[in-house]
This record gives sequence, structure tokens and C-alpha cells, in this order.
Amino acid sequence: MQFASILASARRLPRTSFSTLAFSLALATTALWQPARAQSAGDDVLLQMKQAAQRGDKARLSALLPQARGHALEPWAAYWELKARLGESSAQEVQDFLARYAGTYQEDRMRNDWLLLAGQRRDWDSFSSLHPAYRMNDDAQVSCYAILVETLRSGSATQAQADEVRRHWFAQRELDDGCLTAADRMIGARLMSPNDAWKKARLAIEANRPQAARAAVTLVAPDAIALFDEMNASPAKFLAGRATAVAKSRRELVVLALIKMTVADPAVAAAQLEGKWDSTLSTEERNWLWGAIGRQFATKLSPLAGSYFANVTKLGDLSDDMLAWKARAALRTGSWKDVQAAVDAMGPTQQQDPTWVYWKARALLAGGGEERRGQARILFESIAGTRGFYELLALEELGQRAAVPTKPAPLTPEEKAAARNNPALNRALYAIAIGLRPEGTREWNYATNLHDKGGLGDRELLAAADLACQREVWDRCINTSERTKGVIDVDQRFPMPFHDAVLRKSQEIGLDPAYVYGLIRQESRFIMDARSGVGASGLMQVMPATARWTAKKIGLADFTPGQITDRDTNITIGTNYLKLALDDFDGSMALAAAAYNAGPGRPRSWRNGPTMEAAIWAENVPFNETRDYVKKVLANTTNYAAVISGQPQSLKSRLGSVGPRNAAEPEPNKDLP
Repeated sequence: MQFASILASARRLPRTSFSTLAFSLALATTALWQPARAQSAGDDVLLQMKQAAQRGDKARLSALLPQARGHALEPWAAYWELKARLGESSAQEVQDFLARYAGTYQEDRMRNDWLLLAGQRRDWDSFSSLHPAYRMNDDAQVSCYAILVETLRSGSATQAQADEVRRHWFAQRELDDGCLTAADRMIGARLMSPNDAWKKARLAIEANRPQAARAAVTLVAPDAIALFDEMNASPAKFLAGRATAVAKSRRELVVLALIKMTVADPAVAAAQLEGKWDSTLSTEERNWLWGAIGRQFATKLSPLAGSYFANVTKLGDLSDDMLAWKARAALRTGSWKDVQAAVDAMGPTQQQDPTWVYWKARALLAGGGEERRGQARILFESIAGTRGFYELLALEELGQRAAVPTKPAPLTPEEKAAARNNPALNRALYAIAIGLRPEGTREWNYATNLHDKGGLGDRELLAAADLACQREVWDRCINTSERTKGVIDVDQRFPMPFHDAVLRKSQEIGLDPAYVYGLIRQESRFIMDARSGVGASGLMQVMPATARWTAKKIGLADFTPGQITDRDTNITIGTNYLKLALDDFDGSMALAAAAYNAGPGRPRSWRNGPTMEAAIWAENVPFNETRDYVKKVLANTTNYAAVISGQPQSLKSRLGSVGPRNAAEPEPNKDLP
């Protein structure tokens, strides 16, 4: 059946027959998925509606909606139109939308939006009627509202409910009504403490979210808001005008002022704490501040970090982020007892992260003794594998290397057909094909992970990933396959598109193709038209200025910025820049990857200090994004090397060590952008 005839038939279907239409659309997708498929007039309407939605143009959305009826992506068109005027829509309009698009991502997203609105309006009856059908359950504010409604209906709250509210509230960076309101009720019920509100205020100030901090303070000290505003406007002036801080609220405001000062200049904050405020604040308050100061010095890679952390008398008073930086600072100095102490003080969730499982095991090994070696081995065994950086390092600690995992049994025709005929997956692929990648990605993720409780099973995930691979939508192929738990399909997780071009360009300049593939996989997931928020483009996400510099450096004649989106040109520019960075950093893959992500100036600074394992250096990269990037690129590289060579591979051998530049070596390319 041709797609056009299905759309024509759709216009004659009753409103309740959309699910039947969606299934029919799935059967017609074979002809849709050419990478360069021409856009139809209906596609143009959808793109215009997306732009109108971004502008909040209600009139334009309403005018265009009739033209989108019957289109494969009609649910998106209808969602944008209703979302734009949701505040003035009736409950019946929402119910009609939910019924018309039952089972879709857009239905559950609209339910999410309406639940938030009902919560803000304190319309608990509407909230209660809709919440049981909510499937994604990925909105913390909705979760807090749901707990609040339960407590209002039952007349009481439980400690488990309070703990969940606290967890959601502390994790949210922005000011939100749901968790704030639920926290207020829990504090009133004495299931959460006023100290929780002050802790939330501290976390918010550290994250530079003063309005969220102000709201938390309002819950427990409304009479201190004027002082809070004074503190937030000028911490130094506030502290200078306070000779003492006896009352709890006054002390906490001093803590908030010192936190703000710490972010700006930790040495000044330390001097203030050691001098004027040490005897005034409680032990817990002082511990938090020393932890904040220690963290700030640690992010600057200062050797003084450990001495400031040493002022903390109880590690349990610190946040998990402070403890992570205490552990990182201890790794830099080889203080293995401090590494273990910091990890042991972390919350259960963070302790289970492979990062800290690995470093705790290393700390146990460093302590010596048969019992500690046995404990370390158990920890290594709990994470060892090929899934990530620390999993690979743990594997090597057990005497093994990364090898290509055994492929799962081939997908059956029935399993492939189930994915191919899935309406949500097909809508997602269609959206991506016409340029609505964010919408397509969200719908795809919903279909594979959130539509059903627990998400799809391993075989279903493999089939969905296979569908994406066949359509050359590599990011969905990789990300979907990565979620399997019991099997690994290496061809899906580590695909090698553009094989000949990548290998040829890499070999021409003496660059390991596994390193190039490892970097591309992290940079763009092989999306040809990928463009970052800062303007990097193409497979290897090259910035315009970097492209011009590299083209000139390698003698690429007649280069123009528009060529950077050409596949071969992008690979040529990207691989040559990576090789220049690698040469500049003495062949260190970790340093070159950091330079590729954050620019060469920063890793030149970050490498100063003691020589250390590159794994320790990478864990101490101050930028969260770059730290994650370096580890993933190196893990990718190791896995790609195993695939390309067919031989077990070592991550440790690729890491080596990192230390200051040898002064006897030639100066690096100072103009390397």
C-alpha cells in the first residue's frame, strides 16, 4: 500500500480509529526511509508547526493543524497546538486528545503536562483521576505531587514518602512547585527536618540557583527572607555586618554567604571561616563549609585540597559531590586511606557507581593483606566487563582484556517484524528523517524504555536497534542496543559506518582508526548533520575556526566553511586535527581527547603537577562533560580496537601516565585552537 493512499484513507477514518491508522502507517514505511527522502507538503506543515510552537504562536498553530490531519506525525501537530493553549483549555479537550492518541508518546506527554497544571492549580480531583494512567513516570515534580495527593487523601504521611520527596527535591536544580509543596507538608508532619530545607538552600546556592534557595528558606524561616536577599546581593557586605550568628537562621545565612564566597574565592572563604566564624557555627555547619572549600580547591587541582578536607571532622556531614572530590584529590596524592574513607561515606547509590566501586577496590588493594585483596576482587568482579571505562579497567585488574563478546542468537523474522511494525518506532524514524530529530528521539526513547513498565526486553531492544541500524539512524541504534542487560551485540553498539573513508584517512596520517571511531561515536553518534549548541558540525563535530586553521595547516586548498558538513572533508579535517593534538600531547590519547573536547589550553594546564596514572588524571578533569568524554572515548577506542583487530585489547596500555610536559621537548603548537 502506498503511503499517499494511506493518508488519503486516514481523512475518512473516524476520530477513534487513529491506532488502526498508525499500524497501517507502520506497514508503509519501507519506502520512507531513504536518508535523503524529499519532503512532502505535509512534512513542511509539520516543520512550520514546530517553529510556531517554539515561538508560542497559538494562532499559527491553530491555523495549520487542519492541514496536518492524517499526516503520520499528526500526534505531534495536535500536541503542539493544544500544549500552546493548555492553560485556557478545558478538561474535556484534554480528555479528547488523550482518547484520540491513546497509547502514543504524545498522549502520555500531554497527560504529564496536564498533571503539572492540575498540581499547580491544586486541582487534586483532576490529578487523581489522571495519574494512575501516567506511564512514563519520569517527572520528579509529578512524583512529588502524587505523594502530596496521597497524604492529603489519607490524612497522614509515611517516612518512606518523606524520603522520596527529599530525594527528588535535593536532586532538582530549578525551583519547582511540586517538590517544594510536598517538602513543606513533610516538614510540617515532622517527617522531614527544617535542616533538610537549609540543606536544600545550600545545594541551590552551590548550583547558583538563588531563587530555589530562597523558596527553601521561606519554608522554615519566612522572617529571614529580607536577610537572605541582603546576603544574596552581597555576601561580603552581609558577613561584615554580622558580628555574631547565634540563632539557627542567622547561622545558616552565614553558611550560605560563605558558600557563595567559596565559589568566587575559596581562599578568602577559608580565611573568614578560620577567623571570624569558626567558633560561631555548629560542627555540622563548619564541616559542610570545609567540604565546600576543599571541593573548590580540588576542582582547581590544587595540592592544598587535602589539607582543607582534613578540617572535616565527620565525613557524613558532606554531600556526595564533596565526597567525590575528596576522593579525587586523594587519588592525585596517592592517599588511598582517604579514598576509601570518602567512598565509604557516600550514599548507597553513589557507592554503587562503577567509578567508586573501582577506586574503592584499588584502595583496598593498596592497603595490602589477603582479606583486603579478596574484598577488592569481589568488587572488581561486580563491575568487570566491556560496557564502560571502569568496567574495562576492572576486567584488567582480574587479569583479562577486552574481547569481542559472543554475539546473541540472530533475530528471528518475527522479532524483526514486530519492531518494523511498531507505530511509535516508525513515527520516531519519520520525525528524524524530516528534521525533527529531538521529537523523534524522545518518541523512540519512550517506545523502547518508558511506554511499558521496565521498558522492552533484551530481544525487543535488539530488534529495535536493528531497525535503527538498517535505517542508518546510528544514535538510536547504539543507544537502544546499549540498554540490553543480558546480551551485547557488538555490531550494534560499535558500528563502523563510512568504514573505507575512516580507515583510509586514519592510515594516511598514522592515526589509530579505533581511536577515530571511538571519538566519532562519542562526538556525533555518526549523525552526518549533527550540530552542537556552540556551532561544531558534522561527524567529528569540528568548529568553524578549527576547520579553517586545520585546513590551512594541512594545505587543503580552496577550503570553505560550508564544506565542513561534507562527509569526507569533515573526516579529513577532524582526523588531522586529532593527530596534531595527539602529537602536541606526546601521544597521550587521554590528553588529546580532552583537547578535542575542551580546547588544548585547558589540558595543558590540567597536566601540570605530579605524574600519575592517566585514569587518575582523567577522573580529576574539572569539567564534568570533559571528564565523561575522555573516559567514554578511551573505552570506545578499546572496544573498537577489539572489533577491528579480532584480538583482546588493553585500556590500561592506551592510558599510560600523565604528567607535566618535558621541558626538553619542542614547544607544542601554541596556535592549536
